[in-house]
Amino acid sequence: MSIEQILIWTGVAALSLAVLIPSVINFAKTRRLMERRKQEAIAMGFSQPRAQYPFIDRGSCIGCGSCVAACPEGDVLGVVWGTSEVINGQRCVGHALCESACPVGALKVGLGDIRSRPDIPILTECNETTVPGIFIAGELSGLSLIRHAIRQGQIVVDEIARRKILPTGGDAVDVLIVGAGPAGLSAALTALQSGLSYILLEERALGGAILHYPRSKLVMTQPVEIPLYGWLKEEEYLKEQLLVIWQQIMQKFHLNIRAGERVESVSKTADLFEVKTQQRQYYSKNIVLALGRRGTPRKLNVPGEEQSKVIYQLVDAQSYTNKLVLVVGGGDSAVEAAIGLANQPGNTVTISYRKSGFLRVKKRNEIKITKLIAGKNVQPIFDSQVLEVLENSVILATNAGRIEIPNDFVIVQIGGIPPFEMLRNMGIAFGGDALTIPEVEARIATSKLARTI
Repeated sequence: MSIEQILIWTGVAALSLAVLIPSVINFAKTRRLMERRKQEAIAMGFSQPRAQYPFIDRGSCIGCGSCVAACPEGDVLGVVWGTSEVINGQRCVGHALCESACPVGALKVGLGDIRSRPDIPILTECNETTVPGIFIAGELSGLSLIRHAIRQGQIVVDEIARRKILPTGGDAVDVLIVGAGPAGLSAALTALQSGLSYILLEERALGGAILHYPRSKLVMTQPVEIPLYGWLKEEEYLKEQLLVIWQQIMQKFHLNIRAGERVESVSKTADLFEVKTQQRQYYSKNIVLALGRRGTPRKLNVPGEEQSKVIYQLVDAQSYTNKLVLVVGGGDSAVEAAIGLANQPGNTVTISYRKSGFLRVKKRNEIKITKLIAGKNVQPIFDSQVLEVLENSVILATNAGRIEIPNDFVIVQIGGIPPFEMLRNMGIAFGGDALTIPEVEARIATSKLARTI
């Protein structure tokens, strides 16, 4: 081999190493980071999903990372040892962009086999429960996002319309819808479109869970068509924009909404359901439960919690200025409350969370709260719990012992108690809690348990 050839091959080798070595170092660094984040999520109990999440076929996955790059929430997925893995399942909200981005179809987003999940009701492909005639639409089914709620509201009423043979007589209606959020609104519009008689019951007011969002909160929708109304074409709307749209729909189509009526019981009489509220009773052939999963706000159960300074819903952060505010919780609602309060003049904002970090919040919220903490605008007290609420202070239990901090208001954002008990009282079965009953097993056999988006 000539000197020229040696020099050429030496140059090629050097160039190859110059490209390869940084790639290997970066690969190893990324793998260690993903493994560390996964272990953190497992240690904090966030590795398992709350609702839908990505299912990965490792035999088909080529480890290209397209799914990781496509996810807007961050840390849901990561590439570990050449294949995609779920890193932080609780951050998944079901955009399904990862599924669309996968070039080999190795990933599906859905609920999976619900037989071991007591938080998911057993549903058929048309979202009928184990009680024939009772359907579920929206978050209560386990699927998040407004577009899924709207689509499910349409699916269930289309199925009811398909079954209708004889007109409903007397005071009974074809379908009674409970909950006036996106799913309930879609169900009512579909009933109107299909010529079905209906009543839409709402405990509070039109809007459902959106009403509880803080002022100016961005809501991700992804383009979706609302029956009769048309398309929501934007991928993000402010809370106030969506509520205006809901009001326009209600007025344009004269929807039959009974606001301020809370459902107390549901029972079957002959071939009709009897639904009792605090005000009256209704009769219907079919029921659509579009209640959402929030239910009743979860309380701290500590002394002093009954004081008026303790609040469970922050709608307008601008109402609080020059105050000492403690936010309790570590999910998106708590972090968004802390962010909103910290942006008001004169507030001193502290956030108490029982875990050691904000691993289950959306990426955009994580970035904002991290910036506020770094700027001393929000003080986090991790690994802490409220022990007592006093008139002018709050006592917390921390790793360093009991501490007392001055306080004007306590904003409690620790989730809600879902209406699962009410559903079970109706006879509706959930995954894992009634699978020994033959008729439930038969219904499971005809259901699509691995429901995908």
